[in-house]
Amino acid sequence: MDLIQIIVLALVQGLSEFLPISSSAHLILVPQLLGWPDQGLAFDVATHLGSLSAVLWYFRKDIQPLFMDWIKSIQLKRNTGDSLLAWGVILGTIPAGLTGFLINDFSDQLRNPLIIACTTIIFGLLLWYADVREQKQLARNIKPRTEHQLNLKIILFIGFAQALALIPGTSRSGITITAALLMGMSRTASARFSFLLSIPLIMAAGLLKTIELSQSATHIPWPDMFLGTALSAVSAYFCIHYFIKLLDSIGMLPFIIYRLFLGVFLFWLFF
Repeated sequence: MDLIQIIVLALVQGLSEFLPISSSAHLILVPQLLGWPDQGLAFDVATHLGSLSAVLWYFRKDIQPLFMDWIKSIQLKRNTGDSLLAWGVILGTIPAGLTGFLINDFSDQLRNPLIIACTTIIFGLLLWYADVREQKQLARNIKPRTEHQLNLKIILFIGFAQALALIPGTSRSGITITAALLMGMSRTASARFSFLLSIPLIMAAGLLKTIELSQSATHIPWPDMFLGTALSAVSAYFCIHYFIKLLDSIGMLPFIIYRLFLGVFLFWLFF
């Protein structure tokens, strides 16, 4: 990998991981469109580690209390503080984790530009419907839920929706935000819960890829990995910060329009 490829792909991963536009689709498409060789498993692991470190740092003030409340809920055998949110993150991760484990051997078959085009458009339209629905509820003075007002039904609905993100083009953040909006959560609460949900899933995916990497004879270019990790971390952190900050004012429409244009472009290019 040359320096330009490292910089571009690291920034693509960092920015698209938490925007509702699908990071996996962009990491597949960008090398194909620019005629670059596949970046390899080691670089994917490095950039995902960068994204993980960004979300951990951004939510560092939330994660410790969540963990302590979760421990207390186990000791007291009842919900306490924000333990329900912590359990929500755990339970919401299980469907995607199990699905990813089951289809891991077949995942390469889904890396098709036409599949990405379809999922980009379909789930972009679903995100548009969910966002418009949430705004109509606000107009009728229906107070949206926050991430601290979850119940088992909401958690499982979002968790099973997240499993769909294993199809490239769906977008993990996009489908979880969509599901949260459909369950009556606000834009900001949907985004925050989506980002918290990403932590155990990125950890699990990174661990699985690290195991695969350790079993291969691939040479690891460590300077490339460190640069990719750093760039992915910085770009992901600023992406999370400004996405949450601007979400109520800009809404989902810019990302929906982008998804529709991208899907049409891919159909034109590959059909």
